[in-house]
Amino acid sequence: MGLSSVLLLALLLLPAVASAGHHDYGDALHKSILFFEGQRSGRLPPDQRLRWRRDSGLHDGAAAGVDLTGGYYDAGDNVKFGFPMAFTATLMSWGLIDFGRSFGPHKEEARKAVRWATDYFMKATAKRNTVYVQVGDASKDHSCWERPEDMDTPRTVYKVDPSHPGSDVAAETAAALAAGSIVFRDADPVYSQRLLDRAMAVFKFADRYRGAYSSSLHAAVCPCYCDFDGYQDELLWAAAWLHKASRRREYRQYIKRNEVVLGASDSINEFGWDNKHAGINVLISKEVLMGKDEYFQSFRANANNFMCTLLPGISDHPQIQYSPGGLLFKVGGSNMQHVTSLSFLILAYSNYLSHAGAHVSCGGGGGRSAPPTKLRQVAKRQVDYILGDNPLRMSYMVGYGPRFPRRIHHRGSSIPSVAAHPARIGCKAGAAYYASAAPNPNLLVGAVVGGPSDATDAFPDARAVFQQSEPTTYINAPLMGLLAYFSAHPNPAEWADD
Repeated sequence: MGLSSVLLLALLLLPAVASAGHHDYGDALHKSILFFEGQRSGRLPPDQRLRWRRDSGLHDGAAAGVDLTGGYYDAGDNVKFGFPMAFTATLMSWGLIDFGRSFGPHKEEARKAVRWATDYFMKATAKRNTVYVQVGDASKDHSCWERPEDMDTPRTVYKVDPSHPGSDVAAETAAALAAGSIVFRDADPVYSQRLLDRAMAVFKFADRYRGAYSSSLHAAVCPCYCDFDGYQDELLWAAAWLHKASRRREYRQYIKRNEVVLGASDSINEFGWDNKHAGINVLISKEVLMGKDEYFQSFRANANNFMCTLLPGISDHPQIQYSPGGLLFKVGGSNMQHVTSLSFLILAYSNYLSHAGAHVSCGGGGGRSAPPTKLRQVAKRQVDYILGDNPLRMSYMVGYGPRFPRRIHHRGSSIPSVAAHPARIGCKAGAAYYASAAPNPNLLVGAVVGGPSDATDAFPDARAVFQQSEPTTYINAPLMGLLAYFSAHPNPAEWADD
């Protein structure tokens, strides 16, 4: 093990620096959920708390004769992209499923956030063998800078069907519905069953009519949310969630039959809206670690290998880099999506290992291994970095801590609210607010931005640098589960000595 690897590992396992103080993970959790209210499309409910937002997209789907109101805008624009929205819903649900007790008083508001998405997906999948996967022309929307309440760009509706397959987006939608059915199993059994029934039907469609939605709808969904990794991972991912939700033998058999064909071990070092491989292996590995299914040992081995690549000083072949300040990063934009998604998997897997009394074994000449507590420390270090324990002493969550991003790349946040400026602000009129150096007038509380994107830990806090200043729903979704866990277990000294 090289000296640099030892020092980096020590850095990653350090507790919060003394000057930063103890983080209020419960407050951060509440704010991370509140963010989703700022992303809502449709008619807002009476209990809407971010009052600067108003109703929007009230005629979505009308041109196609369907009701597609509701759902979430994915980021700082006004398009509803079904692929990342479904992944967002799946990850929100996974956090509630695994760490539900830790949500404490925030559990109900977290369920409401999930339901805002699953209600939309029930509308988007109401027609047999059809999934409506996008509302809004991304190209035209992105040429404007206007509030969602004012948007006048085309609300074009895009769908996948037998003639235009989209197994990736359809299967991810099935996964979201299946995971949601588990969330509502006790709170609303009737709704839960409706979600599960629809999830099974949508998965059947996704599997029967195979193809990538990036091929069927290339001009509409690319370059924003092209599926670069193929639809095979989403089919396995959906089958895993359906097996977890229904316990039906047919889904277990599907996973067994298609493990190699659909590439369960491919691209294991990534996890996000486009690539589910690592998530598949971690999710299914729980079956093995809980002693429920020995057949799936290969998934546990894949998950184990994945964890090893994230731990500097443990693996001989690390796949992830860390900044000098300790932030996990992958080359490309919106780095915090990798930070929160991968950290969530690390935490989830650490809990599965703890319950099984197991460690991560990384092989090598020294027979290196890591206990679950070490995995939790790595995950916690990433959360603490987001909340302000970083070289800039800046929280990357809007509204948390004394210093946070003020000029986020977000139309609704950066333009005066309807209450402050009742007159319409048109497509090009909003450009003045985009170019302004002034802080955004509306706080999108809880939004986590893309953050530092390279090895320098630098952050410009500039609207124009959207790769770093734009929040997304799929950054916040996995963070909810992380914050819930650490709000209930903030002190590493009190963790079990695994």
